[in-house]
Amino acid sequence: MALSASSTVGEWLDHPVGGRILGAVLEQAGASAEALAPARNLPLEQLVALSNGQFPAEMVDGLVAAYREQAPDDTGADPADGGSAAPAPWAEQVTPGRFAGQTVVVTGAASGIGRAVASRVAREGGRVVAVDLAKEKLDELAASLAGVVPGAEVVTVAGDITSAESVEEIVRAAGERVDALANVAGIMDDMGAVHELTDATWERVMRVNVDGTMRLMRAVLPGMLAAGRGRIVNVASEAGLRGSAAGAAYTASKHAVVGLTRSSAVMYAGTGVQVNAVAPGGVATGIQVPAQAEFGGARLGRYMGNIPGIATAEHLAASITFLLSTDAVNLNGAILASDGGWSAV
Repeated sequence: MALSASSTVGEWLDHPVGGRILGAVLEQAGASAEALAPARNLPLEQLVALSNGQFPAEMVDGLVAAYREQAPDDTGADPADGGSAAPAPWAEQVTPGRFAGQTVVVTGAASGIGRAVASRVAREGGRVVAVDLAKEKLDELAASLAGVVPGAEVVTVAGDITSAESVEEIVRAAGERVDALANVAGIMDDMGAVHELTDATWERVMRVNVDGTMRLMRAVLPGMLAAGRGRIVNVASEAGLRGSAAGAAYTASKHAVVGLTRSSAVMYAGTGVQVNAVAPGGVATGIQVPAQAEFGGARLGRYMGNIPGIATAEHLAASITFLLSTDAVNLNGAILASDGGWSAV
C-alpha cells in the first residue's frame, strides 16, 4: 500500500519502509513508536494541527519525501495483507435545521471541543452563545462561521464561568430562553498524586471544572423549568469513570461532574429538563497540560497504553450535539463514554 500524508499513523508504523522512516524520526526526537499508539487511526498530516508544534508540517513533508525516495515502486496494496481494508474515514454529517429556533450556550467555545460544538450547532441552524476567556478567538470563530453559514447568529461572551458577573452576562446575552447548555470549559491538572498537589492547583481545577459547571447550570435551570423543556450536557471525562486517566485534582473534579449530572437528572426528572454528560477519552484538543508531576506522571504512564485511540474535537461534538438535541428524547442521567471503547477495557 502506497503511503502519503493522508495515510494513518498506523499504516505508516506497520509499513516495512514507512515504519522504519517514521521510527528513525521518533528515535531522533527521543520517543518511540509506542508514543503514537493512541493516534494510530489519525491521518499523519493531522498530527501537525494537533501536536502544538511538536510535529510540524515540514516533518510530514520530509517523511513523505523519504518514503517516495526509498520505495518509488510502492504504488499498490500489499498482497500479504490478506485483502483487509483500513477503517473507512469518518465524515461529519451535518443535520440541517436540527437546532433551528433554539438558543444554545456553549462554554469553552474558543478552541477544541467547545469550538467544534459551537460550530456544529450554528451549522445546524441554532443561535449560539459562545463563551470563553479568549475574546480574539471567539471573534475569529464568529467571523469564520459567518463566512460559511449564511445568517449564522453567534453571540460571543468573553468571560470567566467561575465569576458571578460573567454568568449573569451570559444569561443576558442568551435572552429570553436557553434551550440547551453545553458545559465544555475545563482545565487539566499536572497528573499529580495527592501528596504532590498544591492548594493552587486543587482550587483552580475545582473552581473551573466543578464550580463553573454548577454555576451555569444554576443560572439556566429556572428558565428551562419555566419553559418545561431544556437539555444540559456536561463534559466529564474518562477520568470521571476511573482513577488511572489523570491526576488527583482533575479526576476528583470529573467524578464530581458525573455526580452533579446524575443528581440533577433525578431532581429534574419529569420537568422536561434533561441532564446528561459525555465522558471523552483521548482527544486531540488545545487544552493546556502542565508539566507532569514526577510521581503521579510516572504512575499514570503505565496505563496510557490502554487508550484505544485519540479522537478529534469533531468526533466529540457529534456525541455532544446529539445529547443537546431533541433526538436525545429518552435520555436523562446518561454518562455517554465517547472514548473509542477505553471504558470497556
